[in-house]
Amino acid sequence: MNSLGNPGILKNHKTAFLCSRRYPASIVSKAYDWAIAQREAGNCIISGFHSQIEKDVFHFLLKGTQPIIMALARGLPRRLDRILKKEIDNERLLLVTPFEKYFTRVTVETAFRRNKFMLELADEIVVAHASAGGRLEKLLRQVKNKEIRGLVDDSRR
Repeated sequence: MNSLGNPGILKNHKTAFLCSRRYPASIVSKAYDWAIAQREAGNCIISGFHSQIEKDVFHFLLKGTQPIIMALARGLPRRLDRILKKEIDNERLLLVTPFEKYFTRVTVETAFRRNKFMLELADEIVVAHASAGGRLEKLLRQVKNKEIRGLVDDSRR
């Protein structure tokens, strides 16, 4: 594992948040409400923050002070945007990746490996939506010994 930021964040109870790239409009407000509740509770969230809804959740989480872990589907960046740099400097953001720095592009395969890596680090898993027959659904079927909850329907497996 390669990382940048406060490694002490890994000691927290970590909730993974995932959502397929395509999702029904009905889960958007539920995901936003969930993110605000996590922020207010100070819970540590780990996500790739890659799909649009994951990016929106990241936006809501940034308004708090709780620790956040961003799992990358590529190597660590050479340069950080100012928001990520600020949060790393404030020791509340940790970037993690299973890839070496020469992995510079996100692909379907690196995203799948990132999600698998992230789920291994997480203590619990929350899924906003997993498209039927999609890679995320297939990955979730492989998860053992961890609770998987959905925002809409708790019978994910």
